Amino acid sequence: MSDIKINESKQVEDNAEEKEEEKDWAAAKAFFENLKTNKPRPPKPKNAVTIAVSSRTLFNMVAERLIYETEGVESYVAYQVEHENEPLKPGAAFPFVKALMTVNARLRALYPDGEELFDIVLMTNNHAQVGVRLINSINHYGTLAFGFMQNCADLLTIMNFFSDLTIERFCMTGGKSPIGYLKAYMTNLYLSKDAEKVTEAIDEGIAAATMFMPDTENDLCDNQLRVAFDGDAVLFSDESEIIVKQSGLDSFFEHEKKFENKPLAQGPLKCFLEALGKLQRKFYAKNERLDCPIRTFLVTARSAASSGARVLKTLRSWGLEIDEALFLAGAPKGPLLQKIKPHIYFDDQMFHIEGAKELGTISAHVPYGIGQKYHKGKLIEQPKKE
Repeated sequence: MSDIKINESKQVEDNAEEKEEEKDWAAAKAFFENLKTNKPRPPKPKNAVTIAVSSRTLFNMVAERLIYETEGVESYVAYQVEHENEPLKPGAAFPFVKALMTVNARLRALYPDGEELFDIVLMTNNHAQVGVRLINSINHYGTLAFGFMQNCADLLTIMNFFSDLTIERFCMTGGKSPIGYLKAYMTNLYLSKDAEKVTEAIDEGIAAATMFMPDTENDLCDNQLRVAFDGDAVLFSDESEIIVKQSGLDSFFEHEKKFENKPLAQGPLKCFLEALGKLQRKFYAKNERLDCPIRTFLVTARSAASSGARVLKTLRSWGLEIDEALFLAGAPKGPLLQKIKPHIYFDDQMFHIEGAKELGTISAHVPYGIGQKYHKGKLIEQPKKE
């Protein structure tokens, strides 16, 4: 009986906190609505799909990183301050973030008061003094978009204006890991150059990946966000991949046939596909399925006839759709990804990432599952403990 009272009391407290939070947001919204601005306002975090990107994924900071590693933090900060009026060059996540802004522009056109949008947070362990250069760089690319719009009048150009690099939320932790803030920002996806931080985020239950610049550049679609996922150990758990690694393909095929109607457990990126699907349905509701600015791809090494049905049935059981499902039966993924031209491709195995990078695909490694113990199908020898 006492347990019931405790639960009821906790429910009352939770409801009170939620109402207080709503009041705070209403007050903040009323205040900002009285301020005149042409810039779109950030949505409420609880309604948004929040993407946290590190400064080294958004911008190319290889030279600056070298200063940090060879000369230390003081020289690094001094260099950034000295060059704060020089915009940083785009990094691996830049095209992806721009594509998110394009989707937001379309959503705002359909739902002027809607708050189900992408929200970008710059999540960095940089010191606040470095923030001036980051802000100047973001504003630089927004200014370029504005100048371009002044010379054009078509609808696509106007959309491009509203899809400039708009990032209003920053988290600069002054040398400390920013991972602890991810949940506070209600993060749906975290992208970084630091594999340890990405692993830490995944351990906290947050979708995350380590980004890599492609070796060559591909022209990407400028009016549609394209996101490609591997299956096992990315959208799904690594349960089936464990069987492949430990018992071989024949055992894997038998296992998948036997459990065809049993959904796979979810993997670390399932929740991000779910978030994309939520925004896709906003376009479907306006009869814009065929012109949806979000397109998703499943690019898996699985064979369709031997092990594909379980994957598709799992997605169906989750109530999720994938726009294109490509079963490669062990063939290289790079050439196909070169045709898809995704703004980001997620895979758990580095040899697939390397093959994609070589052919110009922006790739993101998901350090999860048994695949981290193997490279090109061979077990990585671990150093012996002394």
